[in-house]
Amino acid sequence: MKKAKSKIYYDKKTDTLWLNVKGGLEEEYKEVAPGVNVELNKKGEVLGIEILNASKVIGSKLGIKTGFSPAIAHKIRK
Repeated sequence: MKKAKSKIYYDKKTDTLWLNVKGGLEEEYKEVAPGVNVELNKKGEVLGIEILNASKVIGSKLGIKTGFSPAIAHKIRK
């Protein structure tokens, strides 16, 4: 079984951090804590984690002040 590579994206403009776990179409998301959403596919598998207000939530722990790679668009099923 091949292990997926995780990727981290930070959008400084919206102060949102994405931890992408697996590729695919997002079917739904669940808020697991205030401002922390888990993105799920149709089977309920975790595709990624979205953290809103990232610099306030975890910024000091990860050094977000300088930013990460630019954000990429998500595929969202409507």
